[in-house]
Amino acid sequence: MSDAKGSFERTTITAALPYTNGPIHIGHLAGVYVPADIYSRYLRLRGEEVLFVCGSDEHGVAIPMKAGREGISPKELIDKYDALIRESFEAFGIAFDNYSRTSAPIHRETASAFFTKLHDQGDFEEQVTDQLFDPEAGQFLADRFVVGTCPKCGHTEAYGDQCENCGSSLNATDLIDPRSAISGAQPVLKQTRHWFLPLDRYEDFLRTWILDGHKNDWKPNVYGQCKSWIDEGLKPRAVTRDLEWGIPVPLEGAEGKVLYVWFDAPIGYISSTREWARREGADWEIWWKDPGTRLLHFIGKDNIVFHCIIFPSMLKAHGDFILPENVPANEFLNLEGQKLSTSKNWAVWLHEYLEEFPGMQDVLRYALTANAPETKDNDFTWKDFQARNNNELVAIFGNFINRVAVLTDKYKGGQVPALQNLSENDRNTLHAMRAYPARIADCLDRFRFREGSQELMNLARLGNKYLADEEPWKVIKEDPDRVGTILGVGLQVAAALAVLCEPFLPFTAGRLREILNLGALDSPLEWEAVSLEAVLLPAGHAIGETRLLFRKIEDAEIEKQLQKLHETKKHNEMDNSSVTPQKDTIQYDDFTKLDLRVGTILEAEKMPKADKLIVMKVDTGIDTRTIVSGIAKQFAPEDLVGKQVTVLVNLAPRPLRGVESQGMILLAEDAEGNLVFLTPEQALANGSVIS
Repeated sequence: MSDAKGSFERTTITAALPYTNGPIHIGHLAGVYVPADIYSRYLRLRGEEVLFVCGSDEHGVAIPMKAGREGISPKELIDKYDALIRESFEAFGIAFDNYSRTSAPIHRETASAFFTKLHDQGDFEEQVTDQLFDPEAGQFLADRFVVGTCPKCGHTEAYGDQCENCGSSLNATDLIDPRSAISGAQPVLKQTRHWFLPLDRYEDFLRTWILDGHKNDWKPNVYGQCKSWIDEGLKPRAVTRDLEWGIPVPLEGAEGKVLYVWFDAPIGYISSTREWARREGADWEIWWKDPGTRLLHFIGKDNIVFHCIIFPSMLKAHGDFILPENVPANEFLNLEGQKLSTSKNWAVWLHEYLEEFPGMQDVLRYALTANAPETKDNDFTWKDFQARNNNELVAIFGNFINRVAVLTDKYKGGQVPALQNLSENDRNTLHAMRAYPARIADCLDRFRFREGSQELMNLARLGNKYLADEEPWKVIKEDPDRVGTILGVGLQVAAALAVLCEPFLPFTAGRLREILNLGALDSPLEWEAVSLEAVLLPAGHAIGETRLLFRKIEDAEIEKQLQKLHETKKHNEMDNSSVTPQKDTIQYDDFTKLDLRVGTILEAEKMPKADKLIVMKVDTGIDTRTIVSGIAKQFAPEDLVGKQVTVLVNLAPRPLRGVESQGMILLAEDAEGNLVFLTPEQALANGSVIS
């Protein structure tokens, strides 16, 4: 079996700190928290020493901005979302050893001490620079709050630190036509004093450590982005900001300045470890300073540069800390073909999912893992979610467990039969079963969680096929002893699933352990036992009460979720629609000159040799007249007959392609050019005056 630990004695696992300006959504789960949780559970099952830490990221300019929009204080905002995030993680089964927050006193102490040590060692450069300032908001702009055109690819919505279209790293002053994301104003340059980490000093170290040392074991997307940064040449990067919200810079004369959130946030992993150690009476330093510790960062691709370039440079400058052994960053998860967006509410929120699909945490874990964006951006769809559940979890995994448990209860009184007179198929099935721990471990050791989830499902397929081939429900009539062996083999596979599914499906593993009554065994079943033990469930062992592991998801449930997204899309389209500017002001007398009446279209036909024009006969109540309108691209003539419309009847006639048009029918037009007739809510007599 592959050795995940290698020469290391223990593993520190960190998951990117979620930002407390909103809830957790499926993009966060797929990119960071589910794979990190799978890996930490897997290592523990193999008997390894693991510490899994995280916490809320609560600093940065976005916090006071959102708090202002919601009419609450920044502290109230971070408390609100920290509580929601914690509750969601706990309910979803993300098994952190410690979940902290960057507003905690221990974090302020840790981050301040880290900054002070680097400052006292002379690792910072103090510079007075011109930075972008929002004259309307009256504040300096953090890089993420400057938006403009990327000078490299022309993308018009690039941020001041990075273009998400081409991936290039930027400075805010590099942007073409920059604008403030706070007020929309054009920022101006203003002098300010800050402390910079001179990343250029660490170029040789990073080139040797990453480009030479991790060429073969880091994921290509991570390695490629690091190489691009290093090859472009690194520049000093500010570690302080002009803000009121954050950890104050611990120096005299630095009033009004705080530690830059991307300097303070990764230190949150260290402070979370210190918080855990203080609570548990443990030594925190071995998890961050001992060479026998392996450090792993689970992040999304937008955080690669901070965890692979900036944070390691900070750790190297400090001198006391180990460096990350791997940073298995994932790409992005889209939703129904569109990029996930917190601001546009285009997301599946974890807390809402837990309410709408109670007890189905593992279904979402499985769907996200089976479609994980490990090497490229992937798309989550509700139809795929339903199919993963119904066609795999229910029809394969759940079906196998239910059949073998029900048949054992029915034919053997719930007792595990002895394995006797094994056939070739029996031996082949047990041999294949014992290979799965190594196959799944090989996937997880290479951070291929999607592949690992499918190997797990293949083990369930093995059990299903075995029962289908052996047909114990038929054999029972002729050879009851043979049925005992068949069910005994099936139960060994079920026990293997109970062990090996735990990293992927922890709630299911718990229920399956109850069904198989694994708690009554002399010693707990662990990962290696599946490969090494002759039998996992001994003869005579009594299994527990049978129950279904998964339920089918109906079409109506999926349609409800799709309708929610449809309503969100409609709302966003209305919010984003551009409105035609108001025309010049008119007087009341100008309006009274318009004679607007209700009319009914009696006839309609397309004008020959004119793609856009429709000729209509309209009953205005005053008379029947001809009106020509350029609406043929959107309306079929036959659909117009009988429609009540609003008619401007006193418009001077004008000829159109030889036909005199005697009035105008009023329509509304949206930003995309779609036309809608202005019609009365209820039928009115033709000629009714509109005023």
